[in-house]
Amino acid sequence: MSGYVDLHCHYLPGVDDGVRTLEDARSLLEGLAALGFSEVVATPHIRTAMFENRGPRLEERFRSLVSSLEPAQLPRLSLAAEHFCDDVFFDLFRRGETLAYRGGRAILVEFHYDAWPRRIEEQFFTLQVKGLRPLLAHPERYRGLFHDTAALDPLLDAGVMTLLDTMSLVGKYGRHAQRAAERMLDEGVYDAACSDAHRPEDLELLGRGLERLVALVGGEEATALLSERARGIVEGTYEP
Repeated sequence: MSGYVDLHCHYLPGVDDGVRTLEDARSLLEGLAALGFSEVVATPHIRTAMFENRGPRLEERFRSLVSSLEPAQLPRLSLAAEHFCDDVFFDLFRRGETLAYRGGRAILVEFHYDAWPRRIEEQFFTLQVKGLRPLLAHPERYRGLFHDTAALDPLLDAGVMTLLDTMSLVGKYGRHAQRAAERMLDEGVYDAACSDAHRPEDLELLGRGLERLVALVGGEEATALLSERARGIVEGTYEP
């Protein structure tokens, strides 16, 4: 299969815990193309005290990367960011300094793995009033969702979208995350799926994850998660 859109990938060199060099960025993107991805979105971390990235710097680094590659041989490249939900994030949002997907209507967010944020649905409501819908990265990896999806229900009811890390299905993040991902797939929680690849070495495991996704939900639903809905999210046309 082909025509996939990867909504979450760390191929921008030297800005976070993703690839470090131009050569690794090219290798990762070539591998994603071979697995069927026709567009790959760079989503570097913006997280206080860990990855102090800001939009202008990331945009400059992204332009430099694109000019150093041969785009005709690679998937379409675009830029967003993986925003950690803290006070800094909401301040950046108020100042118009977050990095949404290219359609301008969805933004990738993540939580602390061990601490579910209180009253987060109220803060997300503010984003949605401004026309920006949150896309929650890898919910299967949050401890509060390992055994039950109930804590996520208020966010789903509020229109928050969810993004499966496909490598969770083959144990990259441990047994708890794998079982949670399988449960959430069965419950129909996910709006889309992604690679969340950080380095070329992830490609082998990602390939197995894609195969596992098809085995669990079938080819039609896998295509919807990786292609149709993912493209709608990045273009700003998808409605849950």
